[in-house]
Amino acid sequence: MLKLSLEGGADVRIKKHPILSFEDKKEIHFSFNGRDLVGYQGDTIAAALHAKGIMHYSNSIIHGRPRGFYCAIGNCGSCNMTVNGILNVKTCMTMLEEGMVVLSKTDEVTIHG
Repeated sequence: MLKLSLEGGADVRIKKHPILSFEDKKEIHFSFNGRDLVGYQGDTIAAALHAKGIMHYSNSIIHGRPRGFYCAIGNCGSCNMTVNGILNVKTCMTMLEEGMVVLSKTDEVTIHG
């Protein structure tokens, strides 16, 4: 059984499959909370983090519970993070770009109305 922590570690991206084939894609370098990571062309930010086993993106406002990749269609806000200095970016809908700086806000959540 594969065991994952909320903060990530192992690369859990499927690379070999008995039926499906996966073409090689260009590596995209970015940082997450000061940690240098690599995703691939065509990944959203959330998909690249998920593939690295990173599941903790923010905390709930009232109880401080961990939030992560949930709806994957931009409706819930669980994946909102600060990207290149812009608050509340929906990382499930935002394509990964070279050199992006992604911050998770796991200690606080900022709401703009």
